[in-house]
Amino acid sequence: MSSTLEKFIHSLDPRALPRVLQIQSGIYFQGSIYEMFGNECCLSTGEVIKIIGFKINKLIATICENNEVSRFSAKVELPLNFPGLYKVVADKTPYVSVEEITRKVSIGPTRFGHPCFYSPEDIKLANLTIKRGEQITFNSVEEVNGTMAVNCGVVRNNQNHSFTLPLSQEGKFYECEDDQIYTLKEIAEWKISKCRNRVVKLSNTLHTWDCSNPLPENFDGCLILTPVYEVQAVMKFRKDIVHILSDLDVEVKDITDCYDISSFLQPLSLEDVFERTSKEFPMVAEIIEGPSGSQKPYNLLHTGKEIVIYKKYQATRVLASEIRSDSPKRHFLIPMSYKGKFKRRPRGFPTAYDLDIARSEKEQLHVVATKAFDSPHKELFSVSVGDQFLVQQCQTSEVLYEGRKKVIDVLSCEQILSDTYKKVLLPMYMEGGFVEVIHDKKQYQLSQICKEFRLPFNAKVSVRDLSIEEDILAAVPGLQFEEEITDSYLLIGSTSSPVESWEIPVYRLNMSVHLLSREVQTVEPPVTKTTVEEISEEQYYMVRRYENQTLHPPPRPPKKPT
Repeated sequence: MSSTLEKFIHSLDPRALPRVLQIQSGIYFQGSIYEMFGNECCLSTGEVIKIIGFKINKLIATICENNEVSRFSAKVELPLNFPGLYKVVADKTPYVSVEEITRKVSIGPTRFGHPCFYSPEDIKLANLTIKRGEQITFNSVEEVNGTMAVNCGVVRNNQNHSFTLPLSQEGKFYECEDDQIYTLKEIAEWKISKCRNRVVKLSNTLHTWDCSNPLPENFDGCLILTPVYEVQAVMKFRKDIVHILSDLDVEVKDITDCYDISSFLQPLSLEDVFERTSKEFPMVAEIIEGPSGSQKPYNLLHTGKEIVIYKKYQATRVLASEIRSDSPKRHFLIPMSYKGKFKRRPRGFPTAYDLDIARSEKEQLHVVATKAFDSPHKELFSVSVGDQFLVQQCQTSEVLYEGRKKVIDVLSCEQILSDTYKKVLLPMYMEGGFVEVIHDKKQYQLSQICKEFRLPFNAKVSVRDLSIEEDILAAVPGLQFEEEITDSYLLIGSTSSPVESWEIPVYRLNMSVHLLSREVQTVEPPVTKTTVEEISEEQYYMVRRYENQTLHPPPRPPKKPT
């Protein structure tokens, strides 16, 4: 049975990939040349293609003035990077089983992938009854005692209760109201269910509006978002991957069950390669679709190049950001093999509480005040701009407040005078401003900094890494080392000139390869070249989000007594 490409992709479960489709009819049935993203392909009647992936490319938004839709409602095209933050409106159409939810809703390891539902009826389990209307969080899908089930949780009296629901569990499940705000890209990736549209409401007004903005000026209504997918496909006699938009007027038929799928090229993403067992490495591969970017080694990984993939592993990187008051800042992932040297740069501290967090046993923290502070208590010190302090320790102190004695947290410091030191107490809630005074003139390797100091740590490159052709860190006036992260990498080299190898990130590089049935000439990888990876703002926040999702937030600083 044939259907439009759009209808087929909208209902396709990603877990069912790959699928083989035959072109039945459409505006391209005469064999027109169709170009998309620089790739040309001929979609003629009877043509067979293999769908290997799809993702949302853009959104068609129906504008709902006064939250009403009519056949006259305007439709606009929105790119995924369209500005603004949006609230998701709960879908009023229920799901009829847990299996339908897992098939249509994105469930994953991040906070975006934990959708919440409620049932209008009680759900009785072996050791727990889920009450009607109670919010159920879907956390992950896995096999439990040979049966596929969803790990769920409910919160009662601030206590989380975990349980599993089998995919066979039937009943009405309604989406819960969501008070979070999202970008359009986050909504496209996590919040649009298969075969459904998504209603959103603009949460913040756009700071600037001009005539190029497709939305009406001062718009505060709702948008109905319909996804348009970019389909990645392999054609029978081509080595590259072609990209087709799902809204093409083409009819297709799924012939997967009666077709030899192995007769197609088998493109693999870097994630697919990484999932292979360690025993399968090293392997020879041809690049089917290379990454973009002029930074080495990405500029060497062009389509058609043959590479050796020596091994897969987890490696440590230091996440660093450029120190500057304005934005955007540049962000970097620096390997421990970086051979340059660093000198310390002073840190800034907005409150006395931050001074307490930053102090260490190894060396005394010396700061100078950049902002005045008048203490409301005579027992505590009033700070003037230019005052210098040696930070000691956190303690408590009695102060007189409205005629009564009260105990508060304070920071014990020594004020540096011209020829002596004076012990003073600063209230922990003090909102001032301090800059570190650096006495250490030594040069440090990156590994030394991570071993001897607590991050975050401010530094500047004093000796660049001479093993790198262009050390991008050397031109940055100041860096803040924020945290160590662990990430997945593949070690690769060229088959034509196996004199050096490079580490490439698995989850940040968009690249496809085809494995070749050839033996690797050199099993031992050549010298690994150090590569400092510059990442985008979006990648920076994703790295920090995944790294910190299991960590508790730091305690909030104490508030000023009222």
